[in-house]
Parts: sequence; structure tokens; C-alpha cells
Amino acid sequence: MAILSKSKKLKKSLSLFNVYTLATGATLSSGFFLLPGLAAADAGPAVILSYLLALLPLMPGMLAKIELATAMPKAGGVYYFIDRSLGPLAGTISGMGTWCSLVLKTSFALIGVGAYLAVFFPDAPMIPLAVGLAITFGIINLLGTGKSSAVQTVLVVLLLALLVGFVLDGSNDIQYAYFSGFFNSGAENIFAASGMVCISYMGVTKVASVAEEAKDPERTLPLGILFALITAVLIYGIGTFIIVGVVDPQVLYAGEAPSLIPVADAAEAIAGRWGAVVMTGAALLAFLSVANAGILSASRYPLAMGRDHLLPTLFRRLNRFQSPQNGVILTTAAVLVCVTLLDPTKIAKLASSFMLLLFALNSLAVIVMRESKIESYDPGFRSPWYPWLHLAGIAGPAAYIVMMGVLPMLFSAGLILVGVIWYIYYAKDRVERGGAIYHLFARLGQRQYAGLDRELRGILKEKGLRVDDPYDQIVARASVINEPGETTFEDIVHRAASKLAVQLPISAEQLANTIMEGTRVGATPVSKGVALPHVRMPGLNAALMVLARTPKGVSVQINHNLTDHGMDQSIFAAIFLVSPEEDASLHLRILAQVAQHVDDEQFMPQWLATADERKLKEALLHEERFMQLILEASGPSASLNNIPMRELPLPDGSLVAIVDRDGDMIIPRGDTVLQLGDKLTIVGVPGSITTIRKQYHPM
Repeated sequence: MAILSKSKKLKKSLSLFNVYTLATGATLSSGFFLLPGLAAADAGPAVILSYLLALLPLMPGMLAKIELATAMPKAGGVYYFIDRSLGPLAGTISGMGTWCSLVLKTSFALIGVGAYLAVFFPDAPMIPLAVGLAITFGIINLLGTGKSSAVQTVLVVLLLALLVGFVLDGSNDIQYAYFSGFFNSGAENIFAASGMVCISYMGVTKVASVAEEAKDPERTLPLGILFALITAVLIYGIGTFIIVGVVDPQVLYAGEAPSLIPVADAAEAIAGRWGAVVMTGAALLAFLSVANAGILSASRYPLAMGRDHLLPTLFRRLNRFQSPQNGVILTTAAVLVCVTLLDPTKIAKLASSFMLLLFALNSLAVIVMRESKIESYDPGFRSPWYPWLHLAGIAGPAAYIVMMGVLPMLFSAGLILVGVIWYIYYAKDRVERGGAIYHLFARLGQRQYAGLDRELRGILKEKGLRVDDPYDQIVARASVINEPGETTFEDIVHRAASKLAVQLPISAEQLANTIMEGTRVGATPVSKGVALPHVRMPGLNAALMVLARTPKGVSVQINHNLTDHGMDQSIFAAIFLVSPEEDASLHLRILAQVAQHVDDEQFMPQWLATADERKLKEALLHEERFMQLILEASGPSASLNNIPMRELPLPDGSLVAIVDRDGDMIIPRGDTVLQLGDKLTIVGVPGSITTIRKQYHPM
């Protein structure tokens, strides 16, 4: 058995393509391979329109979920979002209910394998087969996300190849007579059918539960989900058009019973028995990919809830493959119980109503997070048309839940009741946090939970900078104070304020007083011998920074506003940041990036080892993104003499941040003409910096 670790960090192993295949694989299953015949029994040939209409009430919740996932890319997906926005009671309900729904959907997918195999092997042992597949996928998931996503990629690529072939072959066999009476079923039945098939799109955002394991989540999550959604819309739209156009209505929906294998029927009409065999293989790939993605996604909910003490802490442990072992085991065991003792084909449909409820709560969560005005809430993607789209995202799923009838609503109510009971009798006394909704209450005179802001700042640190954040330029252009002798923190603050005030609308004295006051009330972070005084100011065009080195150390007294006494700490570096008031998120991302460098064990030794300005800045930059180039009278750099900055032959992705000319720091413009002796500070992407180094051989 793999060795368990108490580590809470999941390995970031999912690329954009991995996210896409997980989202796509979780979507293309029963919605395409089982439901078209059943939905056509209501809507007739207009079932094509029903599939497109089904997306409308879900789109706001999808966009909201993408926003939340880019702001809070943590394991647990919708559980984490709702817990941090609406509080731990709502989090418990959503976490347990979503896990249960995913288990049922996964079990349904494994039973779906049997439904299609029964076409050719009616006597095959379906339950043992489903059990064996569940155990297999459980073992794959124990080996880590990398193994699971690799299997998913193979399954989805094969599935899409077969579906493309199905569409291309079927487009030549369309019987347009089958579309006669397209709207005869009436608008009511067309919308009723759309309510039935809306579950077809719900899987596309399941990948949010593994957002913590995505590389560059602010890019990979929105793009991966968007590409998966486009794929699903094309497959459902064009695929159902092919199915309706090639399968006799008496076989598909107008006979004694609607078809439960519509894709196999369509393939047989197109290419005979072998066509049915091939598309049965595609159906198996679809159901297997859903089962794999389901276990992967569902196992992250016990992990996230264990981290938050809503479940026993044993669920937060990772094995040596960085997989939540106990969550995988629990999820696989629950799937085994479902496929052997229950009828998932009936219960899974009931669980769809709870999933609709979660889509509505996603929209509500975005409203709460935005209205809470928490500055550290910093999504890389913002869902549009706020708040009208989000209000529609609450109303649309609610209407569909009512349309689904009493039984699905009772099932959802049962899941809610289980969550409430568990929270009251197990979790309530184990948690002390509150959601962003308390910040909203704080604006109305009530209390707020400060821990959420700290947690979101930690997430900013994990996410890192955005591609267009000017962090490298800010550090490269920073002024440097080196004080090798005895000094005081107040003296360092006044010297830094003097450098900064040259470009600010306030005096150095005013700035120094602001910084000192912030330090006294605990607004200046101090960690590992480094202080990070920071101020936001209206009217600035760009952030400014000053780096101060004090190798003999200075004492900083920090008074917390909850106490009336202070605590002295010695610091050897002070990094001052002043940034525009209007961009709080950028300010926090820069602070988070500085903090990430400060946390590196190599930072302080490198900082204390040299007074060289370039090397001090390198301590806050990745070496491959920063360099200095001196224009010498001989050598390759001499060719740059007398060249205007706009004509400088630098590779794409690099720029000159500052020019040091005889001790004067010049912010270069397009018409700035370079001179011999100039020292250029260049920042850029690693490949560009490497190219420049090779070309000019800088010091």
C-alpha cells in the first residue's frame, strides 16, 4: 500500500489538453448515447433544438463556476466555492451532495457499459463487469492524477475520432423526410425534452474539482472548459441531426418504445452491422471516460472537506503518488455498493436535480464574492453581464428543478437534510471560519471572517503572476538602498519615501508617516527577516518599488490592532511597494510574488552575500528572466551604440526596463538613443533572455 503523507499539496500535473479531455470525457456519455431516443419521444425531430435549448439555463452557472475556479483553484471545486462564499453549512451540504451525485453518475456510466454490450452479448455478466471496471479505475486513480489523465486522454481521443467518422459518414445518408413535422410536438414538449437532456452538459465543469492540479489554472481552466463545451455543443447538435436523419422514426422514437441505443441504431443504418459494432465501441469509450473522470473528480471532495475538518482528517492525506488515497478508496467503494445493490439508472436521474441546484448556487456564490468587496478575490476570468446573468443563473435551474417533478425535488431535499444533520452533529464544533457572506454582512454593520481574506491571499501566492503583470519591470526599475552600518527602520523608511516621492503626488514626509502608521497597526507583513511595507495610492500609472538592504539588521516593532502591546522583529531587507489604488488585485499579486521569493531558502543568503544592485534584484527575479548588458567600445554590444530604443534589435518577449547612464537611472522611451557605457537592465521571457545572452555575452 502506498505510504500516506500529511502533505496538503496536490501536484500540478494537468495541462490545457488534460483539462480539455477530462471535461470532454465527463460530458459525452448518456447525453449522446442513451438520451436522444427518449428525448425524441417528447420532441420528435425537434429534439435537435431541445439539445441546444438545454444549454441556455446552464450557461450562467457554467460561466460563474469558471470565474470561481480561476479565483479559487482548489480541490473540491463547487464545494470549496460554496463553502468559502456561503459558509461551512452550505459547504457541507454541497460537498456531500455533489459527492453523492457524482458517485451515482459514475455508477450509471458503468451500468451504461452493460446496456450497450447487451446489444451483442445479452448473456454477459454485467454487474461483475461494472465491479471490475470500478476497481480498475480506482487503482488508476490511486496512482496519481498523471496516470488517470493519461488514460482519460487516450479514451477521449479515440472517442472523438470515432464520433468524427460517424458524423462524416452519416452526413451522406440523411433522409430529410424524417424531419417532416419538425415542430409538430409543440413548444411545451420541446422544452420538456430540453429539461430531460440538460444533464448532458453538466459534466463539462466537473473538472473544476481538480483545479488545484491544473498548471496555470487562470488560463487552462477557462480554455479547457470552453473548448470542451464547444465540442459538446457540436457533437450534440450535429450528432442528433445525424441520428434523426438516418434512423427510421419508428425505431428511434415513434414505435412501441424509444431506442436506448440510438447511436448504434444510426451507425447500423449508415454502415450496417459493423457500423453498430464500431459505435458500440465508441459508447463504451464514452462511458469509461465518464467513470474515470467521475472517480477522479468525486475523490477530491472528501479531500477538500477533510482539509476543512468537515470530514475526518484521514481524508486530507495524500499517498506517495500525490493522490488522495482515502478519498479514492471511499469513492470506489461507494460506486461498488451502487452497482451491486442499487439501480443507478433510476437514482442518477434524480441526482440531476441536485446538480441543477449547485449550478444556481454557483451564480449566487459569484454575487456574494463580488459584493463582499474582498480585494484578494481575484479571478482570472470574470463572467459577463453582472449581475443580470447571475440572477438568471439562479432562476433558470430553479425552473428546471420544478419541471422535473416532485421525486427529484424530494431526493435533493434528502441530500440537503443529510448535510445539515452531519454539520450539526459532527462538523459545527470543529470549524471556526465563515464565508464571504459575512463580509457582505459587514458592509451592513455585522461581522466578517478575516481568515477568508488570508486564505485567498495564499491562493494568490500559489497562482502566481499573470502573463501581462509587469512584476519583472517593477523590480528591474526599483531603486536600491544599501546600508551596511547601524541604522533604524524609521530611517530606512524615510530614505525609501524620499526616492518614491519623486514620482508621487504626496511629500516624502507624508508617505513615510503613512508607512510607519501601517507598520504600527500590523499592516506591514514581516517574515523570515524581510518587511514588506506597501501602500496603494490614487492617480498612479504604474507601481513603484524600493529595495533596502540592512545586513546588520534593524528592529521593527509591530503592534497588532487586537492587542495593546507590540513585538520586535529584526529584518535584513525591506521591500517597499507603492501601486495604483485602482488595481488592488495587481497590488496583491505583486506582494504575493515577492513573498514567494522571500520564502525561498536561498533568498536571504543571496541577499546578505552581496551589495551589488543587479544581484539584489536577481534575488527577487528568476535569473532566466533578467539580465544586464553594458554597451562596451569593443565587442558585440558596441553595435548598439547610437541606436534609438525603438530600433533596438531585441527578440520578442523582452524589453529594456531601465538604462543606467553614469549613475542616472533613465526610463527608456522610443526616442532614447543608447550611448557607450550605458548599462541596460533587460527583462523578458526565458527564451528571449537566453538569446540575448548568447548574442552579446554580457557581464
